[in-house]
Amino acid sequence: MATFVGIDEAGFGPILGPLVVSSTAFTVPEHLMKSNMWRVLHKSVYKKKKHLAGRLLITDSKKAYNRRAGTRHLNRTVLSFLRCIDINPSNIGGLLKILCPDSLARLGTYPWYRNTADARLAFHEADISIASDVLKDDMKAAGIKFLGFNSSCLDVGHFNELVTVAKNKSSVLFTAISGLIIKAFENFGNEPLQIVIDRQGGRVRYRKILQRMFDQMDLKILYESPKKSSYELKSDSRTMRLHFIVGADMAFLPVSLASMVSKFIRELLIENINSYFTCRCSDLKPTAGYWKDGERFIKDLKRSDPALNIDMTQLVRCR
Repeated sequence: MATFVGIDEAGFGPILGPLVVSSTAFTVPEHLMKSNMWRVLHKSVYKKKKHLAGRLLITDSKKAYNRRAGTRHLNRTVLSFLRCIDINPSNIGGLLKILCPDSLARLGTYPWYRNTADARLAFHEADISIASDVLKDDMKAAGIKFLGFNSSCLDVGHFNELVTVAKNKSSVLFTAISGLIIKAFENFGNEPLQIVIDRQGGRVRYRKILQRMFDQMDLKILYESPKKSSYELKSDSRTMRLHFIVGADMAFLPVSLASMVSKFIRELLIENINSYFTCRCSDLKPTAGYWKDGERFIKDLKRSDPALNIDMTQLVRCR
């Protein structure tokens, strides 16, 4: 058996709302490590909305989410996977406590997140129960086991502090990714461990940054190309392999799932931002937080309520 970890983010580009990076972990028979997990688990999951037929949608979060459908698919998939490991959060606070507990204290300092923890998660109990049972049976038949999620939620104030120190938001993202890699190695490093990360930006060579982040480990370059860069890191008798792959969020189910978890957390928090400010400024249109519309939102907010006293370093990213 081997452990397969997928890592991806949501919210790197926007001006409003958090940057969230997540990992998913599975135990997989070694002969299935290179298999298409959508095909292996075809009874319970599918890659496209069309012909879903009750299965769980697992795909790049940009395809799983749109403004009209909202978080329905993200919600259903994430909660069904959590149900497989007997975790059943009923509200946002319970979800965040499981996925990214370090963020809870920080989020409590924001006016627009103050009541977030108690907000109920919207889901149909019978649907989640059935979907998770089918998923469990499908994984069991294939010898696959879901091990859980880990997330790093960088709220805007925290993000701005980190960027001020690092001078580069790409470095902040990689530090968050490295934190999830370290957790995976600590939790699963005693078994063969493969970690696939969706490549961000045009970076091809990762040796220097990996040596800086993991200076106590021996590093070997396995492969470097415009589409894939692979490395082996060793510490004592434990080994892990890291693969940075273009389009990994559409090629590997664990990475797609990580993308969806990240997007789910981000959208739940964006909903709170919109709810908080639109309640105070009735003519204010909600935003997804991306640069052009985010700037429109900020401008409209200031115009709607010039006396509104908020800390802009908590609302707007510096980069």
